[in-house]
Formats: sequence, structure tokens, C-alpha cells
Amino acid sequence: MSNILFAASEVFPLIKTGGLADVAASLPRALTRVGQNVRIILPAYTPVMKAAADIELKKLKSFDVDGKLVTLWKTKLPETRVTVLLVDIPEFFERDGNPYCGSDGRDWPDNAQRFYWFAKVVRLVALNQAGLKWPVDIVHCNDWQTGLIPALLSRDSARPKTVFTIHNLAYCGVFPHQEFLDLNLPDEFWHYESLEFHNQICFMKGGLVYADHITSVSPTYTEEIQTPERGHGLDGLLRHRQEHLSGILNGIDVDEWNPATDKNLTKTYNRRTLDKKQINKKALQEQLGLVADPDVPLLGFIGRLVDQKGIELIITLLPLLIAKGYQIAVLGSGNRQYEKSLTALAQQHRENLSVTIGYNEALAHQIKAGIDIFLMPSLYEPCGLNQLYSLRYGTIPVVHAVGGLRDSVTDYSESEQGITANGFLFYSFTSEALLNAILRAARSYQDKTLWRKLQNNGMSLDLSWLHSAQQYLDLYNRVLGKPEESSQSIQTESALV
Repeated sequence: MSNILFAASEVFPLIKTGGLADVAASLPRALTRVGQNVRIILPAYTPVMKAAADIELKKLKSFDVDGKLVTLWKTKLPETRVTVLLVDIPEFFERDGNPYCGSDGRDWPDNAQRFYWFAKVVRLVALNQAGLKWPVDIVHCNDWQTGLIPALLSRDSARPKTVFTIHNLAYCGVFPHQEFLDLNLPDEFWHYESLEFHNQICFMKGGLVYADHITSVSPTYTEEIQTPERGHGLDGLLRHRQEHLSGILNGIDVDEWNPATDKNLTKTYNRRTLDKKQINKKALQEQLGLVADPDVPLLGFIGRLVDQKGIELIITLLPLLIAKGYQIAVLGSGNRQYEKSLTALAQQHRENLSVTIGYNEALAHQIKAGIDIFLMPSLYEPCGLNQLYSLRYGTIPVVHAVGGLRDSVTDYSESEQGITANGFLFYSFTSEALLNAILRAARSYQDKTLWRKLQNNGMSLDLSWLHSAQQYLDLYNRVLGKPEESSQSIQTESALV
């Protein structure tokens, strides 16, 4: 058993802005199930402290770090036994807004300072110098907000090993050179082989340069970020470190996303009772004001309305899809122009198109269960979770063949006869290619035997975190120089941890 300190900037359900929060909750829980001692460490944002007060909140230590008073608090990941350490530095984390920006949507101007000081405290905890009497074997860091942790630890001879996971390389944590000076970092870090990046400081490089091993959230994304097209200027560094780089596909919380027990659904169902999925379709159509027709293909999109998610391709196709009689349900928010375009189209075609701006967790579950086809035409997608949720719910994904989408969705082709297929891929990021994939899916929907086969293939997959956790455990052991532990130690997925 190893002691693993899991550092992240957000953890569901304490605080969430994206998929990182889901991973930071589910992976530590799964690692606990394979016999590891995991503690999550997180900034003590105001919303987190409020949420923790309703669960369990205990003050551990207060101490001075270079003139700043730091308090460490302890709470639990809700409904688990996983410990969460909260780093409380009021001037940086006691404020309204989300982890990275205020209510006006603008980044906090002191983000470099905020996550630098978070890294300084994590370093002390990792070195067992924070008075917790808990020696750390592995520090697992996630995305740019934790990138300075491996860099700071690199200067300590008796340090734990470090693993750094890239969730989205497009967000690198780049700040002006003045920030480097203000942080008073060692001069040796201002070098192109260290943190310097085109005369700026790049927090992400702290993890990429100094971590003992780097992972990304899918094998295909790991290949993509080593190319100029997807490397965001860091592809050369990643190719240089490719012997210490690997991809592990994310899992999902199969308790939270389970059509057999989901309390948000009109009717729960499983592989043996898939006919009940139609009850959810009818309920969703009625709820959204669409015509209640079981034979019409009902398509869905859930996600951020931004260029990365390919929403412009969908908007371009909507008039044609509506003309064909298809129905579409959209849930998301983001680019104001996309929101306006979708809302205007929905007002013109109320019986075929429903658009909900914002996010509603219950509605997201209801859409997953009620639609027939899920659209995920992302320009790039490090891993993706919505296609995994769709497979779990017997909803067939249509996805762009990139990143984790390519790794998790197997395309149907006539030659394959649906033996292993669970969805439809398109390979060119164009509206025409997306349309062809949608039309292939819609034709297949009319063949009920084939469609049931595709649904069963998706629902039969083990999408839990336990398989991925075992891969991380094997990686930790390699980094530590330990023999691999047997996967027989894995406990049942329903165990409370």
C-alpha cells in the first residue's frame, strides 16, 4: 500500500467547473478500492468551506509559510471515507466566484500567486513538514494549477515521487515574466528547459519537465499532444519525455451514472429491460415540448457551447435535421452568439428543437436516458465523459474520431455486422462528415435488431474507474520501483470508500 497525495484545483461535489472535478473525486475513490491510502488536497475556496461544514470539518494545523498564515482543514469526500485536506489562505481563496474567475467571468488577476502558494503548501505536506505525520510516497498532480508542485519538489533530495496528469493541454497556465519575478522563484527555473515559455512563465511546464511520470486522460490524446497541431507549443517537450509519458483512459462513476438506479429518470432500466428506455424518451419529449413520437430519432447534445465542442457544426446542420423530421435536445451554455443562434432556432421549431441554456444535473441525466443518439463532434477531446455516460445509458454516440472519443467508441460498419460496434465515428471536422455519421446512425435506428445490438455492446462495457485505477496503481509501482500488485485486490464497485 502506498500513501498518495492527490492534488487538484477542484473536486466534485465540493466544487466543479469541468471534468477535472469528476476525475479528482472518482479516481482517488477507486484507488482506495485497490488498497491505496489516498488523500486529496484542495484549496479552501469559500464554496468548499461552506460545503465541508455541512459534511465534516476539522481544523488540523495552522502555521506560517514565508510570512503567510496557512490553516489546514480536514473533511471527507461526501459518502466516502476518502480524506480531503483543505489549504486555507484567506487572501487567496476566501472570495466568491469559481476557482479561476469572478462572477464577471474574468480570471482572478492573482491566479499565479494563488496557485503558487497552494503549491508551496502541498510541497510541505508532501515532505511531511506540515505536522500531519503522514509520509507521502506519490504526489499525483493535475493540470496547470498544480504544475509548480513537481518543480518545487525537484529541489528536495528526500522527496516523494511525482506523477502529473494532463487533462487539457490547451490550458497551460501562462503568465507574464513579471509574475515569475514576483513569485521569487529560483533563477534556475527561468530557462527554456524549465518554466520559461516564450518569455513567459508556464505552470504546465512545471509538471511536464519535473514530474517523474506524465499521463494524459486517453491513449490517443497522448499521441495527439506530441504533434504540432495539438501540442500547443509543448509537443517538442512531450516528445522529449515520451519514455515517461503514457495515456490512461478515464472511467466514470458508475453509481452516479446508472440507468438501473438513477432517481432522475421516469423509469429505470438495464440491458435486460431496454424497452423501458422508450418510457424515458416519451417523458423527455413531453417535458421539452417536443412531439411524443417513438419512431422519430431524438438527438441530444450536452456540453459547453464553445468552438472546441463542435457546436458550430451542429448549428449549421440543425435546419436540415429538422427538415428531415428529427428532434434535437440541447443543454449547455458558453459563447453568447451560439446561445442566441440556438435559442432563435428553437423558437422557430418548437416541436423539433429544445434548447436549455445553462446546466441542470437532473435534466442531463434525463436527456441521456431519453435520447436515441448523442452528438459529440468535438474538435479535440482529451478524454470526454458524455460519450461514456451515453454508452452506459444505451444511447448511441456520434463522435469525431479524436482523443478519448476514438478510444472509447467503436464505429459500426456493414462488414463488422455490429459485433463490437457501439457508435458512429467521423474523421473530418466538417458539417458534411458529421451529417453523414448522423444519417448512418439514423438509418441504423430503423433496424431495431441492429440498434439493440449497438446498445447492448455499449452497456456491456466496463466503464468504471476500477480498471483505470489498476493501471494507475501499476504506474505508481513502476515509478516507486515496486512489483506490480495483483488486480485481484480490487473490491466490488459498490463498496463504500
